[in-house]
Amino acid sequence: MNSSDEAAPGADDRHPPPRATRRRGTALTRAIYLTTLEELADSSFEELSFDKIAKKAGAGKASLYRRWNTPAELVLDALTDSDCGFAATPDPATGSLREDLLTLLNGFARALDQPHGRALRPLMTQRGRHPRLYDEVFRRVVEPRQQLILHVLRAAADRGEADPAAVTARVAALGPRLVIAEHIHTGAVPAAETAAIVDEVILRLTRLTRPGSPDPSS
Repeated sequence: MNSSDEAAPGADDRHPPPRATRRRGTALTRAIYLTTLEELADSSFEELSFDKIAKKAGAGKASLYRRWNTPAELVLDALTDSDCGFAATPDPATGSLREDLLTLLNGFARALDQPHGRALRPLMTQRGRHPRLYDEVFRRVVEPRQQLILHVLRAAADRGEADPAAVTARVAALGPRLVIAEHIHTGAVPAAETAAIVDEVILRLTRLTRPGSPDPSS
């Protein structure tokens, strides 16, 4: 065998394989958020740890410990991040109560199919184990959507499209709660189901009862 065919001693030391570039800045934060949400969606909050997240996100553990005191703080930041989590929902302002409700509830249902939406499930179903975390998740993620539905109901009442007496926080909460319950029960909320929630529940509850008023669900 020709000596040139043989690897020279120490060749691997002189030319080590290239090392992966560690993420930094916004790329690192995004990787941490996505990993956190995916891990939570696939397991449970009890199984979440900085060590596991750092390893899968390609981050140093120190970078997590410097920014978040607990996994709960990291989960809340990931869930409400405008890129990786539940971003603020704009007012549909379609001019039709039914279309506004369909837009909002269909958007929420589609979000529940994403990692941040699937990560919501263990947090919503384990309230007894983590009541403070549940309350904070509800305040940051669910309540804003209920408030927006309340806003579109009030706008519809101002247009004469809904009964002002039926425009309450309880009625506004029905849509998101039913979508969450259906997603937990079946794993998906098709458009036909959100339409049924709108037509058979919300519009019937808020329908004007004066004689000759049109049925908004028709």
